[in-house]
Amino acid sequence: MTHALSALLPYADHALTDAAIPELPNHYRGKVRENYDLPDGQRIIIATDRISAFDRILTAIPLKGQVLTQIARHWFDRTADLCPNHVIAYPDPNVLLCRRLDIMPVEVVVRDYLAGTTSTSILSMYKAGRREMYGHRFPDDMRPNQKLPATIITPTSKAFDAGHDEELTAAQILEAKLLTPAQWEEVSALALALFARGREMAAERGLILADTKYEFGVDAEGRIVLADEIHTPDSSRYWFAGSYPARFAAGQAPQSFDKDFVRSWVVARCDPYKDPIPEIPAEVRMEAARIYMEVYETIIGEKFPLPPLDQPVLARIRANLAAFF
Repeated sequence: MTHALSALLPYADHALTDAAIPELPNHYRGKVRENYDLPDGQRIIIATDRISAFDRILTAIPLKGQVLTQIARHWFDRTADLCPNHVIAYPDPNVLLCRRLDIMPVEVVVRDYLAGTTSTSILSMYKAGRREMYGHRFPDDMRPNQKLPATIITPTSKAFDAGHDEELTAAQILEAKLLTPAQWEEVSALALALFARGREMAAERGLILADTKYEFGVDAEGRIVLADEIHTPDSSRYWFAGSYPARFAAGQAPQSFDKDFVRSWVVARCDPYKDPIPEIPAEVRMEAARIYMEVYETIIGEKFPLPPLDQPVLARIRANLAAFF
């Protein structure tokens, strides 16, 4: 079902690296998304093809923004019964029209496995000798990518200025009054319920949802609402379930299709927190694009719809958002 790499090569120069639209008001540029706040309380979020890791932009992966928007749409639709979300409409394959929220200053990361490559991942900390992390105590004899004794929440601070997310514990969240006790209890319960739904549905598609990140906000009525994205390969770690047992037994990394592919390429060549990021070759970027499409097709069960090559992505987005100018 997946598109061959050769079919994707014509898209190598079609990455959406910037989505600045002067006709739209109140522009805010995030790591990978361009945001516009409309006067009526709605927000336009455009997913670019930029890929972020290690608190910096690494490169752009063609078609990634469309993949992420459509995967998030799939999951928003299938979890709305568990938690209200900010979605209003999808004016374009890369665009979400949503309700503007007051975003909570805590990101809620749910984990089932000892995994990760970034400085805030429990595997990186565990390898450095730490056994107390995020308010949890970890056994001494765990191996990389091993299933945890129980599903845990590892919250981090929300870096609104595109800075570094910092490790938090539940006690620190309450002591610093980042959230009220009632809010923390509710977002924890919502995150665990969303993760359980995602884990179950991923398993039906032959996947392991190893961990994921959720962002919540508060709407004008004071309700806690799911924001940002959900269960995409940028916010989640997916592994192939069929090959996991043998690879784990052999001490090999699980077969995955998330942005660890690009992160691992970078980590093998530099210290991404200190060194300049080497230029990522076109073949690596296009293989990443193929992997993003593979996760779309595996999760959704449909072939990814390649957009026409004769219309630049930003031109199409501008046309679809003209009603908001």
